[in-house]
Amino acid sequence: MTPEVVESDEVRLRPFRLDDVVDTATACADPLTRRFISGMPDPYTEQSARWWITEGAPAAWATGGAAYAIADPASDRLLGGIGLSQPVPARGQAEIGYWVAPWARGRGVATAATRALAGHAFAAGTARLELLTHEENAASMRVALAAGFRYEGIRRAANPTRGGGRHDLWAWVRLADDPAGPTPRALPDLPDGRLTDDVVTLRRLTPADTDALYRLHTLPEVVASRVRQVPPTRSAIARRCAVAESEWLVGSAADFALCDARTGDLAGGCAMIYDEPATGQAMLGYSLLPEARGRGLATRAVRLLADWAFGPVSLARLWAGTAPDNAGSQRVLERAGFRREGLLRGRLPGRDGDRADAVLYALLADDPR
Repeated sequence: MTPEVVESDEVRLRPFRLDDVVDTATACADPLTRRFISGMPDPYTEQSARWWITEGAPAAWATGGAAYAIADPASDRLLGGIGLSQPVPARGQAEIGYWVAPWARGRGVATAATRALAGHAFAAGTARLELLTHEENAASMRVALAAGFRYEGIRRAANPTRGGGRHDLWAWVRLADDPAGPTPRALPDLPDGRLTDDVVTLRRLTPADTDALYRLHTLPEVVASRVRQVPPTRSAIARRCAVAESEWLVGSAADFALCDARTGDLAGGCAMIYDEPATGQAMLGYSLLPEARGRGLATRAVRLLADWAFGPVSLARLWAGTAPDNAGSQRVLERAGFRREGLLRGRLPGRDGDRADAVLYALLADDPR
């Protein structure tokens, strides 16, 4: 099993002590600590912390897991907690989890602790470590990637919620012979968090964009261009904005807010769905609010996205589909250098149970733009 104390240059992993009670209670009462950890007492008090230190943590060790305090190597002050749970000895498998105190965030503490504990777990014979994250917990996903874990998929309804329901968990896995990280990403972060030509700015969607994006995607003309011509619910748009960073990190989609560069106001949306990583191609889509149309913003956005896709992302081909009568969208693509490739008959489900055609456009990495 893992040793009693694990030392690294950045952190020390040691047993919890009674002099950690105040720091543990303060950290675990913090809303951000509690947000993605189910089963914590509410409220979390010093009595809760004392129970964890004297009973909860020792029980983790007794059942074949581990429960460490993350401490500062210089001062030995508590910075967080990390442990191994759900051991399956026959499979050489365990689950790793952690939390970081508010005063230690933004310093790479979780990544350093995860690397340290994973290294010792593998040295002790563990073959496979799982790290499960809430779908909105992009910060934890960044830790997983930095520590060499790879995204494997979604565990549906894997965790109970405080309200009595259940929610999905996203599974990240590292094997004993995997590199310690960071794991390469299909979709890198944007330079300075944005793409801009000083007229249009593209940045990642955030939860603050929910109202504007809901207004955009319930416009009749935008609904008519959806794969299924049904307006989305506000909760669906809220989830889309909430998981935009997560989808980016796993490499499935880059979902942008299309903004006026001068005012910063959201003018529309633009998304790149990485639908064929094996062949180096992705799908492009975009739409504008009525007050932003007729100013060339969509064309500028498509050009910005194409430069990023063929540059840092290293795609070979971008494609987009439009309705045969959507002349405006076709002009946007043509001005951005896309070429019409043909008509896809019956490509999409129609409004009344029939099928609708789509016109296919594509841009290659070496096409003039």
